Amino acid sequence: MEVDQGKPPAKADVILAGGGLASCLIALWLAAYRPGVRVVMLEAGDRICGNHTWSFHRPDVSPEDYRLLEPAIAHVWPGQKVVFPRYERELSTGYVSMTSDALRQAVYAAGDIAIHEGTPVDRLDPEAAVLETGETISAPCVIDARGFSPHAALKLGYQKFLGQEWELTAPHGERVPTIMDARVPQLDGYRFIYVLPLSPTRLLIEDTRYSDAGSVDDDAFRDGIAAYAAQKGWAAREIVREERGVLPITLAEDGERFWADRLSGPALAGLRAGLFQPSTGYSLPDAVRVANIIAKGCDPLTSETVLSAVYAHARKRERDQAFYRLLNRMLFQAAKPEERYLVLQRFYSLSQGLIERFYACELTMADKLRILSGRPPVPLRKAISCVSEARALAEHSSNTC
Repeated sequence: MEVDQGKPPAKADVILAGGGLASCLIALWLAAYRPGVRVVMLEAGDRICGNHTWSFHRPDVSPEDYRLLEPAIAHVWPGQKVVFPRYERELSTGYVSMTSDALRQAVYAAGDIAIHEGTPVDRLDPEAAVLETGETISAPCVIDARGFSPHAALKLGYQKFLGQEWELTAPHGERVPTIMDARVPQLDGYRFIYVLPLSPTRLLIEDTRYSDAGSVDDDAFRDGIAAYAAQKGWAAREIVREERGVLPITLAEDGERFWADRLSGPALAGLRAGLFQPSTGYSLPDAVRVANIIAKGCDPLTSETVLSAVYAHARKRERDQAFYRLLNRMLFQAAKPEERYLVLQRFYSLSQGLIERFYACELTMADKLRILSGRPPVPLRKAISCVSEARALAEHSSNTC
């Protein structure tokens, strides 16, 4: 379908505020499982999907979900590798990337989705969206998926990055993605280079840092990419595009407080609902889970039923992910910034199955004990001081007041 450039309709079955990943997947899942449901997507920017690359490990999503994602998938690799000062390791875990262009075309091609770009929302109610133009669209189900919104109930670190897509003057020889190359100067926290081979002569190169602050010095990150490429002997024929991002890494969370003022308005989804992998900030697997919950489990489709289902899912995820937040506190608070790489260097020496379960948020108790066993890569006293999540939240609240 083409994007609807006309006036938004007065009524719909579902309103999706925001044209990012969460909204797009909900729309695709509704088209697949609830054909005939009229969806209106309202995106404030020029185009839905923005300018992003979303990646995931193949075990992160089920075969059924993968089939629905396939039209939006741009690149698939049979493995991945990591590089640390002490070793290199290649894993046979498949790796998959979606691009904004691929996802955008998949949503454009789906039925019963009226997409209105350049359409900012002024206010969302449980049964209506009021546009900045003053127009009102009514629907029994209104979902706010307009991206992450900071909250005092979340203590955060950040994974921030700037990436450039390079068309090279010669083949690069890279067969699988480099998820982390930490053999670079450790600046602004844990720093690594992330590389996706998109064609024999094209690479996406990202300078990435796990930092206490969320600011990105674009020029410094570009310099880091250029230095890494020069070290590898890669020369750019053209820099095709550039993307940047700042992803939340959860150190502590008070879910009851986070949701206290969000249970009587429109439904929430995606980063707006605080749903992302707590140690990476990646949101695609959780966006798939929520799309399934909405498309398969919410009947009737109303703001109330969707909000209730997403709330129950989010609170369960919060409880299940307490261990991840503990690990994040150890990374950000117990390790010296320039030595944070030691934590990841040790983690990637563990079994491939454990690593896959970690990213999929499916750790067993045995996995957790294995991660914590042995000599810790951070000072023991500092590690012990990170155990209390309540203490971390109290310190965060006092610093933000």
